[in-house]
Amino acid sequence: MSWIEQYRAMARYNRWMNDKIFDVVGKLDDVERKRDRGAFFRSIHGTLNHILLADRTWMGRFTGDVARFTSRDASGKAVEITSLAQELYADFADLTRERAGTDADILAWIHKIDELALSSDLTFKMRNGAVLTYPLWGLVGHFFNHQTHHRGQVTTLLTQMGIDPGVTDLFAMLRDEASAA
Repeated sequence: MSWIEQYRAMARYNRWMNDKIFDVVGKLDDVERKRDRGAFFRSIHGTLNHILLADRTWMGRFTGDVARFTSRDASGKAVEITSLAQELYADFADLTRERAGTDADILAWIHKIDELALSSDLTFKMRNGAVLTYPLWGLVGHFFNHQTHHRGQVTTLLTQMGIDPGVTDLFAMLRDEASAA
């Protein structure tokens, strides 16, 4: 299997898991969703916001289209990012809609790139001004790993609440895809 095939599978997994998690989390009321549970980003809602913020930051870097991946408020004004814990969307319906749109963008982008692109370097600027250069394949790997890491925190929080988030294994998605084919 090539890198690109692996990353396309990870993009599908990202959407599959986000659909599952958002379905489960959507059944919680706002108080439970936003309750500080001692996680890195305090709450389930805060963690889901962080994943979206990071995904949009990386997609802006990957595509070179920072404006497209800039979060906007209800009036359309760009949201200035000041913290990785910043809440982009207080309303869960807005967060859900924006998550689904970003997942579609990730899938579209990963199907546009090829192995040659993955073997190139990407130079980008961090929020602190540092300019870094890394191989794109490694950054894309980090991107998908980051999502999985923080979704794992969400599933832990759900489990601690007595809520079963369901099967989260990549092979379960692959099995579902094979059954549907």
